[in-house]
Amino acid sequence: MGDPGQCPSPRAPHGSPPTLSTLTLLLLLCGYAHSQCKILRCNAEYVSSTLSLRGGGSPGALRGAGGGGRGAGGSSGLCRALRSYALCTRRTARTCRGDLAFHSAVHGIEDLMIQHNCSRQGPTAPPPARGPVLPGAGPAPPSGPAAPDPCDYAGRFARLHGRPPGFLHCASFGDPHVRSFHHHFHTCRVRGAWPLLDNDFLFVQATSSPVAPGANATATRKLTIIFKNMQECIDQKVYQAEVGNLPAAFEDGSVNGGDRPGGSSLSIRTASPGSHVEIRAAYIGTTVVVRQAAGQLSFAIRVAEDVARAFSAEQDLQLCVGGCPPSQRLSPAERGLRGALPADAARRLCKEGLPVEDAYFHSCVFDVLISGDPNFTVAARAALEDARAFLPDLEKLHLFPADAGAPLAPAALPAPLLPGLLVLWLFGQ
Repeated sequence: MGDPGQCPSPRAPHGSPPTLSTLTLLLLLCGYAHSQCKILRCNAEYVSSTLSLRGGGSPGALRGAGGGGRGAGGSSGLCRALRSYALCTRRTARTCRGDLAFHSAVHGIEDLMIQHNCSRQGPTAPPPARGPVLPGAGPAPPSGPAAPDPCDYAGRFARLHGRPPGFLHCASFGDPHVRSFHHHFHTCRVRGAWPLLDNDFLFVQATSSPVAPGANATATRKLTIIFKNMQECIDQKVYQAEVGNLPAAFEDGSVNGGDRPGGSSLSIRTASPGSHVEIRAAYIGTTVVVRQAAGQLSFAIRVAEDVARAFSAEQDLQLCVGGCPPSQRLSPAERGLRGALPADAARRLCKEGLPVEDAYFHSCVFDVLISGDPNFTVAARAALEDARAFLPDLEKLHLFPADAGAPLAPAALPAPLLPGLLVLWLFGQ
């Protein structure tokens, strides 16, 4: 498994090759890559083959016909080195699936080849001379500050970028209502098991059933959350909650990520026994909240952008990414059907805790109206408070009926999303 925020891509500032000291730091920071993924070797070979371009070695074949950084027809030494780098990444692609360091390098190579007008076909750099290396040894660390903690996503990102990482928010509550990463807001009829998230680091599945016999509206009765194995940080951990059973531990009875050096970077705590559990996954910059109220489960997450984007085309069905599929959305007519309580009574109950008549308020009215249970107001209020705590932009806290199902701004995630996308442009800063 890759490590988000771990490996910056090899971008050159102002059209010149990266400096040796910066690339050496790159290799140190990438030292935590998965043992089956050979991206470290590719990185090291690129550094070695561009030494002469930075004045760190003797001139030779690497300078090619074009001399330094740019050359006629893309025949420069840098283009040779980049083609070799690209070839190396292709050879290790199968074992690097899901490794964000690998995908970062691939996108960085593409960027540099475009910058320097390098053709994809042409001569490559000769393989660098290899000296004896101890088994498992990485490149020698440079002098200076120690590398960031590999299991502290926010700290690594801030150190590389000089700013905090970006985050996204998704939630599911009530009958259920889903707020996606794009600020779509849907009321869904999804029955059975549906994935809220399915990426290289997290899998979240919600299982729903009708709120009443014959009803179109459904409520989440079970949540399964899988924190996938990450070499330096955690063992795979599974959290499973059902109505009437909101555990304060993972399925194996543990309350952290296991015995690995970064095991404490995943932790679980009970904020309110039986009704509120919080899971913090610092190694991927993620916080999850699971709540229970009115015989249903609610889910809320704040997740690092790079983690949310780390999935392949096969993992395209995620309610947090695309909202509910059109066939599973309740229409305005269905949401306006007569319920177990008068509409005025439902509005009055919801207005007490939700004075702004936004999507949360209207979701509350729908839930109370259909179920006849005033406790559904608790779920809607808690979802709003989770959004207030998790949203990076509070101007988007309140969504209104006209916004439901449509993004308030250009989508935060590109479409189609690329698996494991993490481009840490260290060399451009």
